[in-house]
Amino acid sequence: MPAKEHKTRLAPSPTGALHLGNARSFLINWAIARQRHWNIMLRIEDLDTPRTKPWAMQQAIDDLQWLGIDWDGDPVTQTADLAPYIEAMDKLAARRLVYPCALSRNEISQAASAPQEGSHELLFPASLRMDESLRPSTFSQHTPPNSSAPSAMGWRFVVHDVDVGFTDVIAGTQSFNPSNITGDFVVWTKQDQPAYQLAVVVDDYRQGITDVIRGDDLLESTSRQILLGIALEYITAPEDSIHYWHLPLVVGADGRRLAKRHGDSRLSMYRQKGVSAERVTGLIAAWSGVLPRTEPKPMSAAEFLVRFRYDRMPRDRVVFTPQDERWLIGDES
Repeated sequence: MPAKEHKTRLAPSPTGALHLGNARSFLINWAIARQRHWNIMLRIEDLDTPRTKPWAMQQAIDDLQWLGIDWDGDPVTQTADLAPYIEAMDKLAARRLVYPCALSRNEISQAASAPQEGSHELLFPASLRMDESLRPSTFSQHTPPNSSAPSAMGWRFVVHDVDVGFTDVIAGTQSFNPSNITGDFVVWTKQDQPAYQLAVVVDDYRQGITDVIRGDDLLESTSRQILLGIALEYITAPEDSIHYWHLPLVVGADGRRLAKRHGDSRLSMYRQKGVSAERVTGLIAAWSGVLPRTEPKPMSAAEFLVRFRYDRMPRDRVVFTPQDERWLIGDES
């Protein structure tokens, strides 16, 4: 039986402009895939419509092409067809693994004294869970009780107290217990859309993704995605899951993920200032073990592809320094 063809995805979200951290993840993803002759798809993850910017999709495509990154086939969007996500929710509802929940963040925090996880998620304890006997057995035909607006309800996935272990190609052996981190997490939002955790699992399965390469801020999310994959019968055990490669994140001097608070690191801004793609790639090369950390030099994507080795990449998170910024814009005084 022939080996399954490897396939990965570049998955920008059009909620804002791509920055240097995104560029590094996408460039490394592309290099690993092209070195191994994998298929690469471009999937625009546009389900977070309240935050989606109308210009961001095309700008992401332009930025990737400017860097020298290519992919196979036409870009696809998630919002083009919600049917696969509804089908997945119906399957979970039939197994009584999801339930509607109208509680607000404030109500969850007050009721459970729940500490905040990361920057946006609250621990949802089992004590707030809908009683199993009351959980609906269907999703697409379910009408939220005592509400005339479907958006009054989100849906949560039932998380049991279990450790989920997996082996990451870069980060090594990992184990998380989602019940102690997020508890029952949202899989369908109050905006009547599939949430990220559900959508990414459904899409990776139906699109034949075998390898996911992304930032290590999503390491814990992998445990939730594995639980969903098992619940949807895509896999039977964690060891059957797709291959995950979690890259050390690019952070600011404060150790937090690169963001607006660290200044303007958008690729579009550098392009407007006349910074070349080769200069951006050269800095990424210095961050990724291709060049000495303190000796970046301009480099094409083609040269990066030839020289990059993931096993030589530093395992520590990358700090974007003022010296990096000065070199990038050509101010090396």
